[in-house]
Amino acid sequence: MTPSICFVGLENLPVLAPEYGAHGAGGAQVQQTLLAKALVRRGFRVSMVVADYGQPDGAQWSGITTYKAFRHDAGLPGLRFVFPRWTTTWSAMKRADSDIYYVSCAGMLIGQVSLFARLHGRKAIFRIASDSDCDPRTVLIRHWRDKKLYAFGLHRADLVLAQTEKQQLALQGNFGRSSRIARSLADLHGSDRRFSERDIDVLWVSNIQPLKRPDRFLDLARSLPHRRFHMVGGPMSAHASLYSDIQQRCATLPNVQFHGKISYHEINSYFERTRILVNTSDIEGFPNTYLQAWAHGAPVAAFHDPNGFVAGHRLGAAVLSDEDLTKAVEDLLSDEEHWRDANARCVEFMRTRYGDDMSLREYEAAFQQLNIGKPA
Repeated sequence: MTPSICFVGLENLPVLAPEYGAHGAGGAQVQQTLLAKALVRRGFRVSMVVADYGQPDGAQWSGITTYKAFRHDAGLPGLRFVFPRWTTTWSAMKRADSDIYYVSCAGMLIGQVSLFARLHGRKAIFRIASDSDCDPRTVLIRHWRDKKLYAFGLHRADLVLAQTEKQQLALQGNFGRSSRIARSLADLHGSDRRFSERDIDVLWVSNIQPLKRPDRFLDLARSLPHRRFHMVGGPMSAHASLYSDIQQRCATLPNVQFHGKISYHEINSYFERTRILVNTSDIEGFPNTYLQAWAHGAPVAAFHDPNGFVAGHRLGAAVLSDEDLTKAVEDLLSDEEHWRDANARCVEFMRTRYGDDMSLREYEAAFQQLNIGKPA
């Protein structure tokens, strides 16, 4: 029996539907949408619970039926946690009528979804989105209430998926919760331009918040004034002042172009033009931007090296300091033959490891573990 699956991702619609792309989304939303589309191609019945952006309830994109919950601005402060947020989310999940409900990102939502699944005889899957999800001391959840719901849901989900062995070990050690590893998915429809055809030397793509360390990127640009740097990133409500500060500092650097927020549907055009992607974060999961860069043949220079792929497969440079980063970037840019070798490894790595057949095998095995449709 092929189970039906509903992705409960309130911010997924901007990734799924290009006409809503201006609202913005993060890596977890990209991963859910890529997985949903791949499962549709495999013959699964797939749906999503998303926020109300003004779209009709039951609308379909790419074979995925969407059920809308609440508008982000609906309800009264203090009361909207229950109505309309909790009530409309459960109502949409009920309309989806799925065997499996799938959630990603630490937060209260996995608590709500796990409880719904228990009450209605369904299954709940939670997928780790970042290393910070695996430690109660670093989890990016603001309210005590939401932290409690997260812990509740984490322990009651029928299955937890991790991106890396590091996350798997941290989750077991900090929460006592076992998990399976399921790799990230990637959009492999990238073009592979030659070095001379790319006009962005160094690209940075992320939401602008302190843990992403955008200041490191500006320091790098300052240390390499002869290179062309491009910065893409949208503001986050809790860090609006940092966004303004970074934007102003970029304006003082003649070799830096600040783009602000770019929709998921437009970002590939930047990766096509990029020679090197730089990641400066202190905390990450497995960044979608790495996969997007490699799919377009752009090496990655980063402090964060999930699964040791960057160093182990020589897909760029894993660095430990700002000085290492500067040297790694300049070495790649100043030696075109060195860059071409890395470029070829990136393209081959993505071709052999991230097609639907390889990536989906892990998810389908996970679904089988849930024994959908079999006697208890």
